[in-house]
Amino acid sequence: MIVEILIYLVSAISALFITGFAVHMFVGGLVSTETEYQIITIACLIVACVTAYMAWDVIQRRAGKK
Repeated sequence: MIVEILIYLVSAISALFITGFAVHMFVGGLVSTETEYQIITIACLIVACVTAYMAWDVIQRRAGKK
């Protein structure tokens, strides 16, 4: 279980890093810095929620509760 959590944690951190960088590459220079940070924050929150739901769902299925 601990190894599984570590794998999900590494996956979530890398997904957030890639998301933030991708948003920066798309909108960086086109909008103000404050707007860019807000867009990055929103995109990272969405990715974090989706990743957390994915991990929760997999853990529930492996425990046999679904």
